Amino acid sequence: MADDVHTGPFQAPVGVHDVLPPESARWEALIASFSEVVGSAGYGLCQSPMFEDVGVFSRMGEGTDVVSKEMYEFRDRGDRHLALRPEGTASIVRAYVEHRPTLPWKVWYATPVFRYEKPQSGRFRQHHQLGVEAIGSPDPDLDVEVMVLLADFYRSLGLNAVDLVINTLGTPHQRVAYSDALSAWLTERADALDPADREKIERHPLRVLDSKRPATQAVTAAAPSIHDSLDADARRHFERVQEGLSAAGLPFVVDHRMVRGLDYYTHTLFEFRSDALDAAQNTIGGGGRFDGLVESLGGPTTPAVGFGTGIERVLLACDAEGVFAGSPAAVDFFVVDTVDGSSARDLCTELRRAGLRVDRAFDARSMKAQMKAADRSGASYALIIGADEASAGEVTVRPLRSDEGQRRLSRVAVAADLKALVADPDSRRDQ
Repeated sequence: MADDVHTGPFQAPVGVHDVLPPESARWEALIASFSEVVGSAGYGLCQSPMFEDVGVFSRMGEGTDVVSKEMYEFRDRGDRHLALRPEGTASIVRAYVEHRPTLPWKVWYATPVFRYEKPQSGRFRQHHQLGVEAIGSPDPDLDVEVMVLLADFYRSLGLNAVDLVINTLGTPHQRVAYSDALSAWLTERADALDPADREKIERHPLRVLDSKRPATQAVTAAAPSIHDSLDADARRHFERVQEGLSAAGLPFVVDHRMVRGLDYYTHTLFEFRSDALDAAQNTIGGGGRFDGLVESLGGPTTPAVGFGTGIERVLLACDAEGVFAGSPAAVDFFVVDTVDGSSARDLCTELRRAGLRVDRAFDARSMKAQMKAADRSGASYALIIGADEASAGEVTVRPLRSDEGQRRLSRVAVAADLKALVADPDSRRDQ
């Protein structure tokens, strides 16, 4: 155990990061916007454990990189084989199978996810994901609903340089048949593929299609398309999806070669890609239909559709477009008490209970130090209580971000006056 002793200072492990104020306020605002958008369509929050029985996640596809190479697995003190969540959908489906809520079940989540991969811009070993899952209906209009909600969320942040790319994989049977046919086709051309993609032919041939390696792309440009193998029902499903997107005014591109990295997708799948980011890391969200996953986790045959979008990647896109900047200051008022601190203590409690955002200094600091702290806080106003104000039962209100003059307010009615000031900043001109 001696080798495990670390004397510090400790740092976060490679591939993870801390989110500190004021950046964390931006995260809060982003999650609040997401909740508002999806909540308007009847989606409720579902919180599930960060770790599950490893089998919950292995059902995503034993041949995928997520399961075979990137998943954090461990045995606990009871020798149970567990894994940290590598994506959001499987845990939601497990929760549905366990609790069997009334269908359709429409939920959203905000969760950390864990993958052991090379850290790079917008990709961490622990990153954070928002998503929705709609379980219980095969209706293609539900596919449209989740895509429109995600597009509206991006729009709520001010993102404009975002493209929607869609595809279909048909039914689970058609997907399997196509995968087998594609594997045979790729095997005949294996020598022309990039060496890094050859090993995928047997275990995950669909992943070869979305390789970014030039040699592989040159080969797969002529690969057979699953669209040639779709039956009439699958074609109608995909056509209805495209009709719905057009009716919603949501532009899209059909990419017959697009697949996603998990084995549970059927019928519709989609990605939103940011033109403001480097092409290698420009996917900011995506999802699709997963009609067989509930059954694979022990539930009845149940259709479902959903999406996930990474918080870190979305914020990178916002930065690249210059939108959704930092949130407003954490507080509106900063109390400066040069007497004994008791007035600041009591006034802060009163104002916070009145619904105002207020902070103060501690440790009996000087007037100068407290005013510096008030300025750093980002507050719009300093509320000053010195000996004169304390004896007169008043508070001096000093603007910190404008040229308006300061004034005194009665301590008795100060909460109501300050609430009015926050509601209508221009009211200070009339007093």
